[in-house]
Amino acid sequence: MQNIKFIVEKHSDGYVACPIGIEGVVIGEGNSYEEAMSDLKSAIRFHIETFGTEVLKSKFPIL
Repeated sequence: MQNIKFIVEKHSDGYVACPIGIEGVVIGEGNSYEEAMSDLKSAIRFHIETFGTEVLKSKFPIL
């Protein structure tokens, strides 16, 4: 699998993680950084299994 960059935001009630450069909406969340990353990895796997590897070929390049 290719490397995927992501953003993790800390909020008062937990963490939210979002990948960059994947088509569609994929989000992970959790009470800790580790939980959010684990949830994000699971969501990315599901997204790829559902929509195929084409979602990794974003039409919008990362700047």
